Amino acid sequence: MFSSIFKGLNLGIHELGHYIFMFFGEFLHMAGGTIAQLAAPIVSIFMFRRQHDYFAIAACFGWLSTNFYDVAPYVADARAMALPLVTPFGGEAMHDWHYLLAKLHILDWDMGLGKFNRVLAFISMAICLIYGGWLVYIMIRTFRLEKMAEYDPNE
Repeated sequence: MFSSIFKGLNLGIHELGHYIFMFFGEFLHMAGGTIAQLAAPIVSIFMFRRQHDYFAIAACFGWLSTNFYDVAPYVADARAMALPLVTPFGGEAMHDWHYLLAKLHILDWDMGLGKFNRVLAFISMAICLIYGGWLVYIMIRTFRLEKMAEYDPNE
């Protein structure tokens, strides 16, 4: 099972998503947790883009990756329903992905969709690391060029 320092934040956003989407019918109520969980870092990417905070954008791709890795085992578990479920206020917990895939008549796609989420997680983390590394390289290069411009050999 995947775990990260973002696990608690991601779970809180996921559960909040169920409450946000509960007014739009049962299907969106069940999908709302994952929608909110994946939307939070995507919305953050656009927010940081407007603020020209490019390193934060790279970090948000890492955050998005943790969400895809977090969703993947639950999607893959839709038929087996073996993983423990969380319900914040008690009551009977429902397996979001069992309900969603059964409703769409694609329950037997659970393992493939779980793997697809892992691929998306890998791509998102690769973007985070490559883009973030490139930004660090640009910052170091800019710093060195500024230091060279300040250098006076006559001093």
